[in-house]
Amino acid sequence: MARAERPLPSTTAPLPDVYRDLHAHPELSFAETRTAAVIVGRLRGLGYDVSEGVGGTGVVAVLRRGDGPRVLLRADMDGLPVREDTGLDYASDVETTTPDGRTVPVMHACGHDMHVTALLGALQQLQADPGWRGEILAVFQPAEEKGAGARAMIDDGLYERFGAPVVVLGQHVAPLPVGVLGLRDGPAFAASDSLRITVFGRGGHGSRPETTVDPVVLAASTILRLQTVVSREVSAAEQVVLTIGSVHAGDAGNIIPDRAVLEVSIRTFDTLVRARVLAAVDRIVAGEAATAGADIPPTVESLNAFPAVVNDSAAADRVRVAFDRALPAAMVIDPGVVTGSEDVGLLASAANAPCVYWLLGGADPARFSGLAGPAEIARRVAELPSNHSPYFAPVVEPTIELGASALATAARAWLVTDEGSPGGAS
Repeated sequence: MARAERPLPSTTAPLPDVYRDLHAHPELSFAETRTAAVIVGRLRGLGYDVSEGVGGTGVVAVLRRGDGPRVLLRADMDGLPVREDTGLDYASDVETTTPDGRTVPVMHACGHDMHVTALLGALQQLQADPGWRGEILAVFQPAEEKGAGARAMIDDGLYERFGAPVVVLGQHVAPLPVGVLGLRDGPAFAASDSLRITVFGRGGHGSRPETTVDPVVLAASTILRLQTVVSREVSAAEQVVLTIGSVHAGDAGNIIPDRAVLEVSIRTFDTLVRARVLAAVDRIVAGEAATAGADIPPTVESLNAFPAVVNDSAAADRVRVAFDRALPAAMVIDPGVVTGSEDVGLLASAANAPCVYWLLGGADPARFSGLAGPAEIARRVAELPSNHSPYFAPVVEPTIELGASALATAARAWLVTDEGSPGGAS
């Protein structure tokens, strides 16, 4: 039986078993139907009021206990078109057909299976804890990898239907040592712009390039020139990443095609720098096409765009204090800014609520044995398989346990506790 056909795990299965099941059955953006079914079955069994199909495949779960603040806890659900090469006995061998007809492998290469499992664990802890009042609003979001899931849920009436929260909380697993939580004030994750650039040539026979305008050569020159945006148009003090992650042109070696398509990812933190970089991309793409003698001007399409994740300083301080009190075995650090991007900030801005989003260490602590100081640890982190790698594999435990406790602890910092005020603060 193919893994994609296996039955869902029991609604009372241990969380590590749930994680391994989710890891073995990843689904692409807006196709997270099996993942959603696992979530729905487990949370209904815990007594949550569960709604399906929010923003496509999203799931929203609510638990109310008297009067008190509404706290949003968020996890994303989608996998990536990556072929897994971890060698784990629960590794994904799933392949799927994309909406445009391509067959691709699928892997939880970014750790969203860990995010889902940790949130399920947090909701289990909160359901079993009688010592709080308020409302838990758990959001299991689709399509984070496309930067479209948060917007889809908002547009589907997330807050009109379930109410706006006082805070948005979440976490992202990373190759930091297990036991480390990375939390910083202010800009934490980069803004993201994903572009599709199409350059047009004039196709023809591979033996007669003089009768054509070769879009492959045009694409190559465009790629090289785009790399100068960061190296020559951006200050060393301004953080920008520009990556061309996909290039496609032609289907045969003896045919010069009529177009080439590039997909570009841009990460920035400053809105003025972002505008300058996007303008440079437009200028370079148009200029290279004109230099090549293209008959048709190129197109630059925005596939998705979302702002930087900015942690509210006061809210982050509240979570940090809660971590220090309730999770003494955890080490809370400032990890610096992350050039990866997240659309969780849209959930906060749409609710006019503060956002607190932190990193959850998931790397085997043994890999860091004997290292002295932050510099050595940072170098080891850079050597480990990162998110989106075919080798990315967080340690199952105690990552789940800490991730669940971190989310539950952060939620309690806003809920009314037995001490009579949010988080028990005086």
